[in-house]
This record gives sequence, structure tokens and C-alpha cells, in this order.
Amino acid sequence: MMLGISNFISMAENRPFNLYRTLTSSILYLFGLVILLWFLYKIISVVILFLFAIILGIIINQPVNKLEKRGMKRWLAALIVLGAIFIVSTVIAILVLPVISDQIDILIGNIPSYLNSVTTHLEHLLRKYPELSKNLPDDQISLSSAMPPLGKTVMGLGSFSFSILGGIFVFIVFISMIVFFVANPRPIIQLYLTAFLPDKREKATNALKHTSSMLGGWMRSNLIGGAVQAVLVFVFLSIMNVPGALVWAALAFFSELIPKIGFYIMAIPPTLVALSIGPATALWCLVFFLLLNELTADFLMPKLRSKTMKIHPVSLLFLLLSMGAAFGLMGALLATPMAAIIKAYYEEFYLSRFPEDHQLENNVDEILYGDDK
Repeated sequence: MMLGISNFISMAENRPFNLYRTLTSSILYLFGLVILLWFLYKIISVVILFLFAIILGIIINQPVNKLEKRGMKRWLAALIVLGAIFIVSTVIAILVLPVISDQIDILIGNIPSYLNSVTTHLEHLLRKYPELSKNLPDDQISLSSAMPPLGKTVMGLGSFSFSILGGIFVFIVFISMIVFFVANPRPIIQLYLTAFLPDKREKATNALKHTSSMLGGWMRSNLIGGAVQAVLVFVFLSIMNVPGALVWAALAFFSELIPKIGFYIMAIPPTLVALSIGPATALWCLVFFLLLNELTADFLMPKLRSKTMKIHPVSLLFLLLSMGAAFGLMGALLATPMAAIIKAYYEEFYLSRFPEDHQLENNVDEILYGDDK
């Protein structure tokens, strides 16, 4: 009896101490979590840059692995692939970039005349079809007056030059991360696998392999599709005598990197420039870009991505808007790779837990068509 009472008294005496220790630990954990979240918020751009470097490293790693499987040393295979990329990039920069730069200078210098010409054509269209101007305000503002003054624009661009050295440093670090990953990816992959429990590492391996396959197919399709679009755009705009044909061809080459929205980025600027030449030229340009989009979206790109990327456009657009809103242009460029990563890990870690549903398609048809099926 006395022993039970003494144990109860001892527990009562220790309870305030245990409560104090729990409260202190909770405060420390909360403080540490706040510091960690603050730190991640401050370095989020670095994390995005690191993720982009790893994605490019995974893509470049595929040809390196093929050379290594043929008996070539890893360092030599990496040197050949990275050297080839550097040589091709340098040749393109030497041959194409000066011409593109000259055409950009001409386009910028002619912006006022382009705007005046476009404004004239629009005013003529409104006079010819007055019903179009019923909903417009009486004090219509011309395109040229709506544009910011060229001097302020140049000054704004000039202020960016102060960060050139920082940009060069970041670019060097970015390229270095890619080179070191491609040259020796084993430690990074080991670190990645050890982040999972031992019984989950096989799934993590399969998910990363699936991701790598999709990213490789995505990059190959972008290169082939972008090259086809660039050649067609350059030839057509050159025939139509639209200024800056090489600039718009380069824009078309990179447009596939931004899913679905890239078409508008590729088509709208040259069409507006064509409108400054004449409405007929702009109409032909618009028809050309619509046909080009149908050709690439319905025939070319599905063939190139049929074995790798099978992601619905709605998912891509959602991620594009989300990543773009959160991280700007870099986020928009990462939208498709992030879709591939999410798809691979969702299928491996979630869908694989369930048996195959043979009634899935019938259920989908039931939802879509109901009693009309």
C-alpha cells in the first residue's frame, strides 16, 4: 500500500517536468521547422536551378550510358558527348547568333513604324466595318501610344546589365553541376536511393528509370519537332518577305519546350509584323501557323512521343500555369519534365498497389455516355 502511494507521489512530481520537456521540445521543433521553411524560401531559385541541371544531366546521361555499355570508359564517353554538345552549340552560336542579333536590332529599330502601320490597318478596318467599333471607347488609344517609350525600355534593359557578372557565375555553376553529374552520377543516385526505405528502393529505381525514359523521349521529340518547325517557318517567312525570318525560326525551334502555349509564342509576333506589311500577308501567315500547328500537334509530335510521353494536355496545362505562376519562365520550362516525374512516381508508388482493373474503360464509357451508350 505504502509502495503504491510513493509511486503515485513520484509520478505527480515528475509530471510537471515531463510537461515542461515536451513543451520545450515542441517549441524547438517548431522553431527549427520555421527556420527550415525560411531557408527553403530563400533558396527556392537555387533548388529549381539544381532540379533543371539534374533533369538535363539525366537526359545527357543516356547517350553516355550507351557509349559506356559498348566498352568505352565513363570519363571518355562523357567527354565525347559533352564535347559534341559544346561544339554544336559553339558552331550555331558563331554562325546563327550574329545574324539573329542583327535581325533583332532591325526589328527593335523598326518597332515604331510597325506599330504605326498596324494601327493604320486597324483604323482602316474599323472605318470599313463600323459595327466593330461600337463597343470601343470614344477616346481610342493607338498602339504606338499604348507602348512604353523606347528610351525607358532601353534604360530598363540597361539596368539589367549590372547583374551580368552574377548571371555568368550562375551559368558556370549550372554547367558545372551538369558536367559533374554526367561524369559521375553514381553518388547522386546512391543518395537518392538512400532517401527511401529499403523495401521501397526497387520502386524508386523503376520510377527513376521510367522518368529517364520519358525525359529522353521529350528532349528528342523537341529537337526533331523544333527543327522541322524552324525550317518551315524560316522558308515560309522568307518567301513572304516578313522581316526577321531567322528570329521567328529560332522562336519556333524552342516553342515546343512550353507545351500548348508555345504555339502562340511562335505565331503571334511574326503575324503582327506581317500585318505591318499588309493584311493579306498577315492572313497568309496566320493560315500557315494554324496549319503548322495542326501538322505538328496531330501528326508529328504524337509519333515522336508515342513510346515515351503519354500525358494528357490538361495535366500539362495545369502544371504549366502552376509552375509558371510560382517560378516564372524557368517554371514553365520545367512543366513537362515535372509532369513526367509526377506520372512516373504516381504509377510506381500508387497505381502499382492495385490489381489491374479490366472494367476501367467500361466505367469511363459509362460516365461519358451514360444511358446513351
